Amino acid sequence: MNNQAPFIAPQKFTSAADALAQVQSIYAQSIAHLRACMQAFVAGDDSLGHVRAFYPLVRLHTNTVSRTGKAEGAGLSYGFVAGPGRFETTLTRPDLYGRYYLGQFQLLLNNHAVELEICTSTQPIPVHFSFADNDHLEGEMSAERRARMRDVFDLPDLAAMDDGIANGTYAPGPGEPQPLSLFTAPRVDYSLHRLRHYTGTRPEHFQNFVLFTNYQFYIDEFIALGRAAMADPLSAYSTFVEPGNLCTHRVASVGAAPQFEGQSPPRLPQMPGYHLVREDGSGISMVNIGVGPANAKNITDHIAVLRPHAWIMLGHCAGLRNSQQLGDYVLAHGYVREDHVLDEELPLWVPIPALAEIQVALEQAVADVTGLQGSALKSILRTGTVASTDNRNWELLPDNQAQRRFSQSRAVALDMESATIAANGFRFRVPYGTLLCVSDKPLHGEIKLPGMANHFYRERVDQHLRIGMRAIELMRERGLDQLHSRKLRSFAEVAFQ
Repeated sequence: MNNQAPFIAPQKFTSAADALAQVQSIYAQSIAHLRACMQAFVAGDDSLGHVRAFYPLVRLHTNTVSRTGKAEGAGLSYGFVAGPGRFETTLTRPDLYGRYYLGQFQLLLNNHAVELEICTSTQPIPVHFSFADNDHLEGEMSAERRARMRDVFDLPDLAAMDDGIANGTYAPGPGEPQPLSLFTAPRVDYSLHRLRHYTGTRPEHFQNFVLFTNYQFYIDEFIALGRAAMADPLSAYSTFVEPGNLCTHRVASVGAAPQFEGQSPPRLPQMPGYHLVREDGSGISMVNIGVGPANAKNITDHIAVLRPHAWIMLGHCAGLRNSQQLGDYVLAHGYVREDHVLDEELPLWVPIPALAEIQVALEQAVADVTGLQGSALKSILRTGTVASTDNRNWELLPDNQAQRRFSQSRAVALDMESATIAANGFRFRVPYGTLLCVSDKPLHGEIKLPGMANHFYRERVDQHLRIGMRAIELMRERGLDQLHSRKLRSFAEVAFQ
């Protein structure tokens, strides 16, 4: 016996707001059904049958390749389908994605002058994705009863969560619709749950601009800047969020005390996240991803479903040129990918281009923060190829194999994360950039020593972080129509940003 949430037949809308309201209604009914049945199951009810609820779906039909091309959004690289046909995608968490969905719906209506269909899909919502925050009902059950959950509820199905659309390998069968979005609703829900686990903060706190680092020193400085912003009643940021969803709210007036909400966790998560929140979501999130390309791929796989406007890597690197000095900056304009973690999803023959909009913002930010111009700026900032490796001790390889490859590639710096973050940005259509700071020169006998390292960190971390934050300010000021590059869009691209 099936115990299903109400099925809502397709309804057509020419208003983005009305379409979103219908999505919200369908999702709310489905989640309420799952939660009520789950509570009954935990209480011992064995008469539920097979409980099911389904994601909402948006569908668009168009018979022409042409677009109406209304002025608003006409210059964007997204917001339109590639040609005639039927396009659809499942949707989730309209409470989190409401502003995003509203924008995507409006662009589709502007560009195609057709109706949007909203209805209940045939994609079940896994019961795990229906739990409210801090809702751990399954923890109250015995192991035997937990095992029975799969007989009563739909559990996560990895076959519905792959990245075939983003990777360009998905091909609809005859009569099947083409995708509207890079991610299905189950794939989005999966990553939202992973983000809570890895960063220790709710996905609602993430902002549209993300900084990644591989050193806690940068996080310590970001915390100091975040708390200082909350003590300034004129700050553009309204809240500073730390792991455990500890929120510090901006003071209302000079001399007032910041307001706190939540509490710090007993231990930090694997990749702690921190967020300088703006009311419109255009603030800055910063994540300490730790060391290595596996971590870099993992966290960007999940943050990508939030559809950020840009992410930037701020980290340390080995300088490969004798002319470089410790503390010099490297602005990556190309990448040698020896990280291997993305070889299956993004073949090595795919070039990862530099994005002019981010390159310009980062170079201008270095000039703004350091106060240097012209030849003085070039003396501390070098643009070049960055190599990323999965071998932390690459310099110990026999016969100088790695050194030869890096020399042939004209690489000027080496780290373990930057190429991975850039490649995943390319793969997921998220604008990306890299600004590194030379912390050692192993090929030239300058390795990190405790005294040298401490001096280096004191001198450079604050400046480097401020450069990254200034670059985000510049990108925000210049507008999103300048930021989302057509370089990241494929021949037959999905419509959603």
